[in-house]
Amino acid sequence: MDPKLLTPMFMVALVVFAIYRRVRRNIGRQRVSPTRMRLRMILLGVVGVLILLASARNAGLFAAMAAGLAGGAALAWLGLKHTQFETTPQGNFYTPHTYIGLFVSALLLGRIAYRFMIVYPLMQAAQQANANPFAAYQKSPLTLAIFGVVVGYYIAYYTGVLIKSREAATDRAESSLPG
Repeated sequence: MDPKLLTPMFMVALVVFAIYRRVRRNIGRQRVSPTRMRLRMILLGVVGVLILLASARNAGLFAAMAAGLAGGAALAWLGLKHTQFETTPQGNFYTPHTYIGLFVSALLLGRIAYRFMIVYPLMQAAQQANANPFAAYQKSPLTLAIFGVVVGYYIAYYTGVLIKSREAATDRAESSLPG
């Protein structure tokens, strides 16, 4: 096997695994894990703010990212309305609305695949000319809007899951008290 192929094969395997985990989190009953959710929210928030600040120089890019964030938050609100929460002796669980979560994941993956197919030849040329190979990604309002949807959705959705699961646990504890 060619050693030059090991790194790309490893990266492809890592991306496929990440996609599998992302899609798996949108299907079926999930345990509420406050620490992991907060960590994801912080990471997405930091990346989102950095991209929003970087796009502030261009009004169109900034507006696309901001609209994506707002759209993602609206999708999260809709998703939370259709999410089922349950508190059991084993812990707190939620069952997300499958189609909304899959839609957000498919939107991001579709855009990345499209941009990669279109921009890959340009990236190769830019790399040979010692230019920034990711410049084309940074100048696309649609890509920023879709990324904003993903960031806005997961931050708002995880916030809602944490709040509602805490409320469900409190309600269960109160209902189990002797009256």
